[in-house]
Amino acid sequence: MSAAGADPATDDDVFGTFVDAVLAVVADIPPGCVATYGDVAALLGSRGARAVGRVMALHGSDAPWWRVIRAGGHPPAGHAASARRHYEAEGTPLLPAANDDGYRVDLAACRWRR
Repeated sequence: MSAAGADPATDDDVFGTFVDAVLAVVADIPPGCVATYGDVAALLGSRGARAVGRVMALHGSDAPWWRVIRAGGHPPAGHAASARRHYEAEGTPLLPAANDDGYRVDLAACRWRR
């Protein structure tokens, strides 16, 4: 037991379970649809949008990561160019935007609802 009284193995198990759950939800998002980090968290009964983002940053490279976007419809930070190629290939509706990326996903048109 740690000084805080928690069993580190149990904590790892909980985190591992959360990672697996996030990746399972993301894998279920169909092509051409997107969900926000908050949407994924809510589907898991959590308010941890940032935790979902952390999971995607550390473990999401083999998942359809481009289908998880920021609440304003913007692609994952730092991945706009590669995400756009995926969106165009899948027919995900895009809108012009006056930001560094030059576009955002039309969240109203393609938000996934499980």
